[in-house]
Parts: sequence; structure tokens; C-alpha cells
Amino acid sequence: MTQDEFGFDAHSRGTAVFALSFHHPAMLDEAIIRAGWAIWSMAPGDGGAPAGDTLVQSFLASEARVALIDARGPGDTGLRAAQALGAVIAATGAAMLAVVPDTGHETLDAFLSAGATHVLAPDADEAMIHASLKLAERHARRTLDVRRRRSHADGEVGEVHRWIADTIERGDPCVAIIVSLSRLDLINAAHGRPAGNMLLRGVEARMQAAAEEAFGDRAIVARSGGAEFILAGVIEEDRARAVAEMVEALLGTPFQAGAVPIRLGVRLGLATDRTGEDPATLLARAGEALSRARASDGSMLRFAHPGDVAPLDVLAADLHHAIERGEIDILFQPQVAIATGLISGVEALARWRHPTLGPLGADPLFAAAERADLGLALSDHIQLMALRKAAKWPLALAHLRLSINITAADVARAGFARLFLDRVADSGFPIDRLTAEITETGLIHELDRAAVVLESLREAGVRIAIDDFGTGYSSLAYLTSLPIDAIKLDRSLVAEVDGAPRSRVVVRGIIRIAARLGMAIIAEGVETHDQAQLLGRLGCQTYQGFLRAAPLDEDALRAMVEEEVKCAV
Repeated sequence: MTQDEFGFDAHSRGTAVFALSFHHPAMLDEAIIRAGWAIWSMAPGDGGAPAGDTLVQSFLASEARVALIDARGPGDTGLRAAQALGAVIAATGAAMLAVVPDTGHETLDAFLSAGATHVLAPDADEAMIHASLKLAERHARRTLDVRRRRSHADGEVGEVHRWIADTIERGDPCVAIIVSLSRLDLINAAHGRPAGNMLLRGVEARMQAAAEEAFGDRAIVARSGGAEFILAGVIEEDRARAVAEMVEALLGTPFQAGAVPIRLGVRLGLATDRTGEDPATLLARAGEALSRARASDGSMLRFAHPGDVAPLDVLAADLHHAIERGEIDILFQPQVAIATGLISGVEALARWRHPTLGPLGADPLFAAAERADLGLALSDHIQLMALRKAAKWPLALAHLRLSINITAADVARAGFARLFLDRVADSGFPIDRLTAEITETGLIHELDRAAVVLESLREAGVRIAIDDFGTGYSSLAYLTSLPIDAIKLDRSLVAEVDGAPRSRVVVRGIIRIAARLGMAIIAEGVETHDQAQLLGRLGCQTYQGFLRAAPLDEDALRAMVEEEVKCAV
């Protein structure tokens, strides 16, 4: 679309009007400007109405409150333009004024169904258009004001806290639902940021509708930042689930971005208030439920822990004692050479032997550490334990490489490279058999520092691997910016490698790029022989996963390696 297809008079008075005319564009634009309105005018192309996506993106970019469609031209191009804009008009609370080609019932019904809020007869003169624009602008302003009142200053989280506090003080039963939209960045990339902004407005509009239906005027809807929304209302606990399920169903219905239907990934967390609870605690418990929904492979909706303290808070409190009590242990998961089928190395993995909850994996362990602000202490403890255990391995395991994890917080520490290398030297483990794995997503904001730290480790003899490769946002940039010896394909890529053809194409491409850069490939999460064989044919050298073994203690690992030796003989 060329620059001269748009005209915008930024110095005009009044609200901007998004104008699209199929009759006399120049005359309409001049009339609007003479009336003192700012105008964003879009000229239709030779083929009639512009594409739906173009219309939607242009309207959102204009930030206009009123869309004026002069549909008096030939054919139904004006109606199609109205239909393309209808969804975004409703989602944003704007107004649409349509100058219709005739006043027949079918024509009027068609434009009103398309989303027009105001219509004018084809013989409308300039004065009628001006008056109707003022009415439409007033309608849009009132709609926006109502939405802002309902959402308390357009989603101020502080207002949500005050609203919940007032509700609890009155003794009314309160429910809080936090909604998170998954991977909105992909929608922005595929359809453009204007479409993403329209979807956010559409989500708020649907949540407002759900709040009004479920709670009447005893509710608040707010956008809490990014792609998260909060809905709170007065309702009995036994009805809270039904409300959350209604919200889930509403947001699960496709949204319209121009002519393109888009489905959003949605996760919800719900909590009902407890006696003596403050707003922050209620919202924190809803947030914990949302975190569990995000981590779930199934249910999109999770409910908060019924107790007064969220489960993660319990774990965070327990972690303060777990290290001193010796509850943190190290297991080793074999890494297998695909060409020979023999174990060539292991990854050290932390496990928490919780006294009441039983064995807990790394995810809840590190989540609790983050909550308790013990991330660095836990990382230090795990690295020390892994190195000391591996340094005492019997002769049967003396040929294995050891991979241990370092975190983004480790990399950010002043002097970490020296601290880590001293730790390796003190343990006695051979540095030439050591690999340091750092999670890809943890490097996003620390690339420059990571490059310096990792290069120091590499110069001392430590191999560097990027863990969970393929789950972050700048994977290819890491390959050229960081000193890397190996990449570990994330299990989400590996799981589909023998299924979806597109997954194979992605994995093959990553392996080829790594090979050209002299990097080794390790595949995580391999569970079947077919996956291992296919990965081998694609050029992957090593796999790790349940196909060979779950994480093992030292005795089980030694027995497995010794059995391999016997079979080889």
C-alpha cells in the first residue's frame, strides 16, 4: 500500500474518522476536514474493497473512534468492507457509520448485521453526515467510558486490589480468575501487531460480556499487563467453576481478524477467597493455579489450593531446610551414542526427596528456589554434589562424560567462571570430561555476558552445550553469538520427529546447521527405537531419554554400563 493512499490531518480538531468511500472519496474527505475532524482516509483499490486484513490493520493504526463507510458505489464492495471491520468495531467499542446505497430492509439488515452502529440514507447531505458523525462519536465515547468504569481505569491492577478488598470487607464471597493468552507473539508474527492488539481488545470485550452475564454489575475486569487479564466477581464458591468454564468457552471461540479466524491458546487460574485473606493473597493463589495450568499438557483451567498458603509457598518454606537435611539428591540419566548403542555420558539431574510429598523433580525444585530467593544457593549445591559424586565413580564409569547444568543467574554472577573452575578443580573430576549445559531461554537478556563467561569455561577445557534448544526466541542467534560445542534438541521437537513431516523438516534443518558449525547434536526425550533410528539418519549423534533409562542412581548406572561391557564381549 503506497503512502499517498492515506491522508491524515494531524492538526485538525476533533476525533479522528477512518473514512472509506466507494462514491466520491475526495468530496467526502474535504467535507470531514471542513467540519474540523481529523481524518484517516483509505482509498479502495482497483478491485473494490481492500483486503480484510488491510482494513483491520489500517483502522487500528488510525486509532479512530468512528469508521465512516460510504457504500453508495457500485456492487457490494461497501458492504464487504463493513463486514471486514465489524468484529474490530465491536471489540474496540468504536462506532461504524455507513452511508447505504438504498434504504431497503435487506440492505439495512445487512449493514446492521455487519456491525454498523449508525446508517444514513443515500441522499444524505453534508450537514446530515456531520451530525451523524457527532452522534457516532458520542456513542463510541459512551461505550468506552462504560468499559472503563467496569474495568476501573482501563485495567489498573491497583483498582482490582481495592475492589477485592472492598468486596471482602463487606463479607461478600469473591472469586478471582486470571486469564493468560498463550504465545501471542506468534499471532503478532503471523498476522501483524494490529491484529494482535485487536485480539486483546476482543478478549477484554468477551470477558466484560462474561462478567455481566455471571455477576451483573458486581464484577471487575482488568488487563494486568502483557497478555494477562483479571476477572473478579461476587459469587458463591459452588458456582465459581461454572463461571470459569463459561469464560474458557467464550475465549476458546475463534476471534475474527478481518477475514481471518484466529484461535487463541488460553490458560486460566481460579481462586475463591478464604476467611481473613487479603487481595494480594487471593490473586497470588489464582496465579499459582494459572502456573499449574500453563505447565499442564491437558487442562486449561486449574483451581487454587484450598489451604491458606499456595503449594509453592509451602515448598519454598520447606526448601530452607531441605539442603541442610540432605533431601536434595543427584541422579544420572544416560546419554547414548546412536551409532554404537553404548552409554557415552550422563546428565546430572537434581531430585528432592520431600519428607511428605515424596520425590519431586527439577521443575518444582527450582520454582520453589526462585520463590524463596535460593536459586544461586541451590545451583551451587547441585553442582558441588554432582562433581563430588562423579569424582568418586568406580573404574567402570571412568570413561563417561558428565553434563551439569548452569543457570542464567549463574552466568550473571560476578566472577562465576573462576568460581566454577575452582569448584571443578577442588572436586577432582577431570575437566576434559565435563560439559556445562545452559538453558537456551535463560540467555535472552544476557547474551554478551554469557559469551564471555562461556568462553572462559571453554578455554579451560569445559565443553559448552545449549539445553532445551528450539524452545526459546533467538535460537539461531545463539549459534553465531556464543561459543557452543553441542546443542540439545528439546523433547518437544523430538516427540514429533517420527510423526509430523514439518517436525522432521525443522529437526533436519537444525542438525544440518549445527553440523556446518561443527557442533554435536544430542536429542532429549527419546522414547522409541523409531525416533532414535530416524534421528540417527538425520545426523544426530547422541540421544537421552526413557528408551534407554530414566535418571538412575550410581549403583543402577554402574550395573547398566557393566552389562553393556559384558554384552560387547
